[in-house]
Amino acid sequence: MAAEVLRFPPGFLWGTATAAHQVEGQLRNDWSEWEKTPGNVKDGTDSSRSCEWWSGRYEEDLNLAKVMHQTTLRLSIEWSRIEPEQGAWDSQAIDRYRAMLGALRERGIEPMVTLFHFTSPLWLAERGGWENDEAVRLFERFAAQAVDAFGDLASLWCTINEPNVYATYSYLLGVWPPQGRNLLTTLRVLRNQMRAHQVVYRAIHERQPEAKVGLAQHLRIFDPLHPRSILDRWAAGLQDRLFNQLVLEPPAKGILPFPLGLGTALPGGADAQDYIGLNYYSRDMVSFDVTQPGLLFTRRSTMADADFSMEGWGEIYPEGLYRLLKRLERYGKPIYITETGVPDNDDSLRPRFLLTHLAATHRALQEGVPVKGFYFWSLVDNFEWAEGFSARFGLVHLDLASGKRTLKQSGKLYSQVCEAGGISREMVDAYAPDLATQLLASDSAD
Repeated sequence: MAAEVLRFPPGFLWGTATAAHQVEGQLRNDWSEWEKTPGNVKDGTDSSRSCEWWSGRYEEDLNLAKVMHQTTLRLSIEWSRIEPEQGAWDSQAIDRYRAMLGALRERGIEPMVTLFHFTSPLWLAERGGWENDEAVRLFERFAAQAVDAFGDLASLWCTINEPNVYATYSYLLGVWPPQGRNLLTTLRVLRNQMRAHQVVYRAIHERQPEAKVGLAQHLRIFDPLHPRSILDRWAAGLQDRLFNQLVLEPPAKGILPFPLGLGTALPGGADAQDYIGLNYYSRDMVSFDVTQPGLLFTRRSTMADADFSMEGWGEIYPEGLYRLLKRLERYGKPIYITETGVPDNDDSLRPRFLLTHLAATHRALQEGVPVKGFYFWSLVDNFEWAEGFSARFGLVHLDLASGKRTLKQSGKLYSQVCEAGGISREMVDAYAPDLATQLLASDSAD
């Protein structure tokens, strides 16, 4: 008999993820300056048209999270607010973040606090940002200040969000500030962020021994376009090595692998993570292409018959989440899915996306993978970096003109999942009835 429920373990954390710049609206970081140049943001918006968390509307959204039965929220604290000038700490900004974290605690919601989510203070950017080796020490100092200020309200820390994405988009592809296009600089930035995580991991534990510290790794699936082709398999393996494995090895092994280093030892040694954060969105089909020397003779594409999200955002591939969770099992650490989501402006894809990706997570759990929580991106529609508001990821719709929040169908579904601690037959029948056999076929689902 087919199972009627995909039940998650007791104590599993159900939440959503946000980032300060995307929900607060910023004034004094590298992104807020970059947004002022016409053409940099796809739809011409900027982060001042945000969710207005800094002016107080965070309480409205935290109330929604509580109503949706969420038990955790991932948010970031903005370095440029807390340290607007080098060495000058803003006590009012610290108090505001304490109020946010306290509001989460009052609602029974566990905060996961991210220390770096793509934005740097202007004073740091003017000194070269993460290209400057001094950024490691400066970030360590900021992290120590944050733990001293918020350690009584938060013990679950994420040091850096997606170091590989940040380095690639900002310093190799040139689509984010400072719009660099240099491979050696990209590697330098990535190396500095790996060093920074290492020293911050130790600094947090010195101040808060009970803390759980990790980073959010953006991992993708790279499959050969033609599986029987030796060259395509080589190309896919190379992409995986450079994008995925290059950031997985440093905190686990305490070394900088080639091409970040030659097995160079990192400060503090191996095992610099209490959990692994997994951000997962899509996969790429990879082929060998002799005409692409600048991309190391590789080319990324998508499967022609795959399910797709909005144009340009790639394949919807829930099996990839399962595959990556199984891969991360070898590290012997708890795993949090720190982000997964889909750009879907009319909310037609998101309910199905939620169900299939939660089912993939449940499958991994049933096979013994220690997944401890699920953070969907995102709680509310927010400023999506260079896309502005042209790509909506929220479970809650944001009307930019009025600021009105409206729970989407996907938000209603996620609320039911969080309350029930799993997926029921009724949920599947209501939101994606054609998936019932596929999702609820396991006799051991309970």
